[in-house]
Amino acid sequence: MEKAKLFQYAIIYHPTKDEEKEGKKSLLVSDIRTILASDEKTALILISREIPAEYLDRLERLDIAIKSF
Repeated sequence: MEKAKLFQYAIIYHPTKDEEKEGKKSLLVSDIRTILASDEKTALILISREIPAEYLDRLERLDIAIKSF
């Protein structure tokens, strides 16, 4: 069994080009949080489960910024 590793992440939502023209900017869906996972793939699966329901139909406009330690 692998030891768990520490990961920090944030979820960022980006507006469309039309929304950018209207002055909308990218926003944090989830502030920086910390989790333990065996690897980055597992961490991404756990993080994706925390995406709020209102963004599930716009996943292509979300970024998950992840950093391991």
